Amino acid sequence: MTAVPEPRRRDAAASKERLLRAAAELFAERGYDRTTSRDIGEHAGVDPAMIARYFGGKAQLFVAVLRAESDAETFADLFDAERLGGLLRRFDRQGPGPVAQVAVRPYDDPEAHAAAAAELERRIVGPLREHFVREGDDRPELRAELLTAAFVGVVLARRTGTLEHLASADQDDLLPLVRRLLG
Repeated sequence: MTAVPEPRRRDAAASKERLLRAAAELFAERGYDRTTSRDIGEHAGVDPAMIARYFGGKAQLFVAVLRAESDAETFADLFDAERLGGLLRRFDRQGPGPVAQVAVRPYDDPEAHAAAAAELERRIVGPLREHFVREGDDRPELRAELLTAAFVGVVLARRTGTLEHLASADQDDLLPLVRRLLG
């Protein structure tokens, strides 16, 4: 008598976690618009159809990735040298993620764009604005957005390698210059 193989059990929690992790990596590497559900599924080793089942779709998965990052990450106080250095090291290691990318390039999907923009506001722009309000700056909103754009520009330009000296600068040399830029 031939043994009937038991049906393979699915571990929904593990599959969901693999999809989240794969999506986070691919969104950071390629951006939201250049990452497909199929890419995420293949990278996770999970049927891409499970994205719709577990999250509702790619945009909702993107929001889940941002929320997972949000839970693990507090705002970036760019005026704190240690936090700024940590953020620069993270971007050097992982590249600028979806939250940084939204500052320079809109997403085709309005829901994904709104989610990333809200996180950029919460993590960087808002804390900067509050800092400038406390200092009595006469245009705290504009100054916060300007410094956010400058910081994201430094990070993105460093990553692309187009600006040779910026790309090759040692962290220890770069940090004081970025701090002066933020002023």
